[in-house]
Amino acid sequence: MFATLLATTHFGIATMAVQRPNIRDQYDYFEYNIPMRDGVKLYTIAWVPKTLKGNSPMLMERTCYGAGGPSTGPRRSTPQLVNANYIFVYQDVRGKGKSDGDFVNVRPMRKGNEKIDETTDTYDTVDYLVKNVPHNNGNIGLWGISYPGFYAGIGAVNNHPALKAVSPGAPVSDWFLGDDVHHNGALFLQETFDFCSGFDVPRGGERPVIDRAGKSAYQFYLDTGALPNFDKMHYKGLIPYWNNEVLAHDTYDQYWKDRSLPRNFKNVKCAVLTVGGFFDKEDLWGALNLYQAGEKQNKTDNFIVMGPWLHGGFAGGTGASLGQVKFGVNTAEYFREKIEFPFFEKYLNNKNIPAPAEANIFETGVNKWHQFSEWPPKGLKELNAFFSDDNGKRVSFRSDFGNTGGANSYISDPTNPTPYLEDYINSKRAPGDWLIHNQLFASKRNDVLTYRSEPLKTDVQIVGKISADLWIKTTGTDCDLVVKVIDEYPTDSTETTAGATSESMANFQMMVRSDIFRAKFRNSFEKPTPIKPGEATRVKFDLNETMHTFRKGHRIMFQVQSSWFPIADRNPNQFMNIHQAKDSDFKKATISLLWGGKNASKVTFRQLSSNSTNPANL
Repeated sequence: MFATLLATTHFGIATMAVQRPNIRDQYDYFEYNIPMRDGVKLYTIAWVPKTLKGNSPMLMERTCYGAGGPSTGPRRSTPQLVNANYIFVYQDVRGKGKSDGDFVNVRPMRKGNEKIDETTDTYDTVDYLVKNVPHNNGNIGLWGISYPGFYAGIGAVNNHPALKAVSPGAPVSDWFLGDDVHHNGALFLQETFDFCSGFDVPRGGERPVIDRAGKSAYQFYLDTGALPNFDKMHYKGLIPYWNNEVLAHDTYDQYWKDRSLPRNFKNVKCAVLTVGGFFDKEDLWGALNLYQAGEKQNKTDNFIVMGPWLHGGFAGGTGASLGQVKFGVNTAEYFREKIEFPFFEKYLNNKNIPAPAEANIFETGVNKWHQFSEWPPKGLKELNAFFSDDNGKRVSFRSDFGNTGGANSYISDPTNPTPYLEDYINSKRAPGDWLIHNQLFASKRNDVLTYRSEPLKTDVQIVGKISADLWIKTTGTDCDLVVKVIDEYPTDSTETTAGATSESMANFQMMVRSDIFRAKFRNSFEKPTPIKPGEATRVKFDLNETMHTFRKGHRIMFQVQSSWFPIADRNPNQFMNIHQAKDSDFKKATISLLWGGKNASKVTFRQLSSNSTNPANL
């Protein structure tokens, strides 16, 4: 069917109403070029329900990926929101899509005499929309996932009075500490390079032609070598952002701090519902830390939802499984129907209904939702799991084991880095669900240390953050440490995998939580320090929060390694600015993990006081 286009004029701005089959046929389409306070105009579209007799709230997404047009229809329009006659609004941020101006990645808050930032653009947009979009009730909400999640979060800062509810989903939050570009100072190479290749082409610029010669990602990144080679060999100056910003800032300097959403998440006067996935390979850190920043820096209603999802997995599908793991319930449908829709109804449609629980958290392992008055819950008890080499590499829950101490060692070889995927020989892109993949392949490598508990005699529940407290020695002056917390299924497990194949889950090694840490930042992300070769060195860092139960008969497993390639860049095992390293700088090093005695490496879990279990006492 062909669209019927009707040109009109609405409040001095050229608009267009469009009739489309299916959902598009239910809406009138309006198009605006909204002037900002500095004169730049931002392209904005609105979808207003045709059947709307009274007034309804608006729900807006500000995006750097294209607002759409008359043929797209309202995206991410759940049945609940459609049936409630919400008005959907989409806007291209400045410098993207059809909007004027210059684009700046995670644009920092304005300083001094600067006139604009994302907060002012949001404010000016909201002010215009409530005055000009037909049939709106004067209330507007802001939502988005990933980069649009950043725009939702930053839009709540110094918010317009009509902005009543904001829901940042899997929000970009801090590109050095934990999201997208870096994790604890280590560059997330594969996805940053791939993303920049298309997204960061300057407007009107030439897109680089990157010949991967059919190579796997592992081989392509290994053959390219040191980080400066990526521009010389592939970008060839066409992506200034790579050299001028990403590689130019190798510590947590003011550049990254100015772009940190949690650091700037202040003076928020609207309700906030932050949503994240425990298996989000991109912005898990962002969701957890934006909520915490809201708790500390604002006094408004502040909520968090964490489910068993990959990046943005809550927005569509059932959420009944991820990868090979089943969750037993439709987690994404539950979120959209029982949490997200009531949240918007309460704050945008003025419905007299209860607010959601402050923290809605899904517990993997036993697969159930929990409601808490805060996250993490108060009164948690610590459970220490020690690394041991008493009769094989084991996990011990007794603090008095191995009084004499010892060490396990492996060689970290930058020319043969440890892969993050089992099928690294063929993989071209990072799978969306890789954070829940079976880690059995890594257990078989000689550059990975694997420690296992005995089969558990009862369920062991963990809640909140996980702390890695490692003592190491290295023959180099720097190294990376990857710590993985794994739930190993029993050999005789009767469970089967998700999907049509329905294979046995026996011996499956489910990665519950993992992260990488660049050891030179062990004392400060601002001022790195070298390691003294051969000297016992403590490296302590937190892994992102979770809620999981290791069930009876399962084992708690840890894996420690020093590369995670090519998801993370390689460490040359030398203290230096790795962003400017040469190929000749990369050297082998022997890494030793110390256990027992005064240098006892351990991982600390947290448990609910009412459900705390120490396997050592069983």
